Amino acid sequence: MAANYLHGVETIEIETGPRPVKAVKSAVIGLIGTAPCGPVNQPTLCLSESDAAQFGPAMANFTIPQALKAIYDHGAGTVVVINVLNPAVHKSTIPSETVKVDDNGQIQLKHGAVQTMNIGRSTNAGNAYIKGTDYTIDMLTGKITCMGTNLKPGVQAYVNYTYADPTKVTAADIVGAVNTAGDRTGMKLLQDTWNQFGFYAKILIAPVFCTQNSVAVKLIAQAEALGAITYIDAPIGTTFQQVLAGRGPQGAINFNTSSDRARLCYPHVKVYDSATDSEVLEPLSSRAAGLRAKVDLEKGFWWSNSNQEIQGITGVERSLSAMIDDPQSEVNQLNENGITTIFNSYGSGLRLWGNRTAAWPTVTHMRNFENVRRTGDVINESIRYFSQQYMDMPINQALIDALTESVNTWGRKLIADGALLGFECWYDPARNEQTELAAGHLLLSYKFTPPPPLERLTFETEITSEYLVSLESNR
Repeated sequence: MAANYLHGVETIEIETGPRPVKAVKSAVIGLIGTAPCGPVNQPTLCLSESDAAQFGPAMANFTIPQALKAIYDHGAGTVVVINVLNPAVHKSTIPSETVKVDDNGQIQLKHGAVQTMNIGRSTNAGNAYIKGTDYTIDMLTGKITCMGTNLKPGVQAYVNYTYADPTKVTAADIVGAVNTAGDRTGMKLLQDTWNQFGFYAKILIAPVFCTQNSVAVKLIAQAEALGAITYIDAPIGTTFQQVLAGRGPQGAINFNTSSDRARLCYPHVKVYDSATDSEVLEPLSSRAAGLRAKVDLEKGFWWSNSNQEIQGITGVERSLSAMIDDPQSEVNQLNENGITTIFNSYGSGLRLWGNRTAAWPTVTHMRNFENVRRTGDVINESIRYFSQQYMDMPINQALIDALTESVNTWGRKLIADGALLGFECWYDPARNEQTELAAGHLLLSYKFTPPPPLERLTFETEITSEYLVSLESNR
């Protein structure tokens, strides 16, 4: 407020008119799983493959390195990683593993992520070979390189070692909890990321573990809390009939949900593994999540990621019939029941196929399309966070005009971007009663229409003789 008296000049800065709305991040993946190394029960931001290296290489039964590779095959950038494997808790001991030095003077243990180890000439722990003199070891991979003359090719030895064991991790570890100090673990840590990074994960995955119903239902609950979508796989080995039955109460798998926060993925995919020089199965959810982030970044969150080619895969767990014009094809039947799958036809490549969340066919509102649901999430959350700067200002006409015009300006931008077909925000005096305004409660309304994906295209054709009259003589 200006002084009562001033013999001089002053400047008073005022702020009026609309302010820009900033869209929240949508291409952020929340990954919960196990890694042979890296931070434990701590949200860790990975922006590149070099960041991902802190969680180690792909190894048997560890889910995080494999998932990060699947994501970065699509060039997607932002991943919040939560590694729940605690080496002090999730570990096992091999009392005596019989090994033999190979022709290259090396020994490969059955397990990596080694914590402690001794090599003996017999099952007796005494009479051991000396580390640094007789051998060196890569504790992460479990590969022993022999030195000197004691451990020659062909020599048999006995190894006693303790290693981080991912098979000891349970569904409870993935789901997490809140301890007496108020600290979160597992997927519950995703609720802390706003205060740490300024955004929430919007695509949630827990590869392998999500096939357990106990984990799947918690992923859906977490997605509901964060305004996210979770990608959930059927278990390896699930047949076509079993996956359809899994949508109902008599099914034996984790697909009995009508949540618009879940995307159901089937089947698993084949990926080349250079370590074994063979194809291995990976969850579709990891690849689909990477593709979703890629589409967000390159095209926009309002685009469907269906009919987009999946990177880095060589095949699928089981062959599914796929024809663009056959309603009885297996991929069409999966889509008809709210299951996302892979379209693989002549010349098509391996494409993600399916637009709808698990809400379909129970919910027929257009929000069962994943891109419609996510567009609504981005708009609603962006407007909420933008509005913080107006909180506790005096309720008057200037405030109402500034809010509505700010939101409408952003709506017009979204229309210009192609994200919306229409948008309107308004103040309705009839819905803002005097008693509510007197209590400091202001109600603004807005509505919008996201463009649904072109899921079904019908051409109506007619064979007619009417064009015969166009025949002419060449004379």
